[in-house]
Amino acid sequence: MKNILILLFTVISFCGAFGQSQKLNATKIDSIHLDCDQFLGYDQFGFYYFIKNNVLFKVKEKQSFEYKNVSLGRITKVDLLNPLTIVLFYENFNTVILLDNQLNETQKINFSEIPIPITVAAIGLASQNQLWIYNSMNQQIGLFDFLKKEYKTVSIPFAESIKIYHTDFNTFYWIDEKNNWCTCDPFGKIANKGTIPSFDSIEIIDQSTYLFSKDKNLIYEDVAKSLKIEIEISEKTFKKFYYKDQILSIFTSEGITNYKITIP
Repeated sequence: MKNILILLFTVISFCGAFGQSQKLNATKIDSIHLDCDQFLGYDQFGFYYFIKNNVLFKVKEKQSFEYKNVSLGRITKVDLLNPLTIVLFYENFNTVILLDNQLNETQKINFSEIPIPITVAAIGLASQNQLWIYNSMNQQIGLFDFLKKEYKTVSIPFAESIKIYHTDFNTFYWIDEKNNWCTCDPFGKIANKGTIPSFDSIEIIDQSTYLFSKDKNLIYEDVAKSLKIEIEISEKTFKKFYYKDQILSIFTSEGITNYKITIP
């Protein structure tokens, strides 16, 4: 009887420990004063990107570039996947601007003026001179070749609207209104990755990982490894977080604080 009780206590203790998030103390690297409305991220060349008064800025030390287009209204989305082809989306005018690495305009695409007009609600850079498109007219994902000016639909219609999305060259990721996390590849194959917990803000990292905040807690989750880690930082409130290559950037009213985090 005694042995059974010991075994039962061990199992309960193990299950309780397994159900809790691990905690990880982030190591502060540096802080950068940044006066902006929206911090976007940085690239592999050390340039920081941000928006101030609806103007896109790219800065590093004494180098600075900017792009503004008052006629198109508010910037809705900036894709920094390839710093040589930066994508700016102006949703109110159904228009995308492509910029080079010095923020010079290389292309302007008004999707209301292409041969078969579409209404863009989400966009991102894809491979082979293409853009991922979520067309709200038919609630389907498509690909637009910005050199050939050709558009093709690749997915079936969605049952739920997109709440959050993220793209890379080969995948369109999204979270719908019911917190279902799904992906679509260039051939239109859709995979359901599961249900995301309730969040205040979230950043999808890749096929299996995401970083989210909830009630002032910052949590990293890897569904493939069944890994959930609460990241401890000094900031209790922040406007945005950005994660890339094990560097966590926290944007507050004071600027950017960068942390090094090592995921087990």
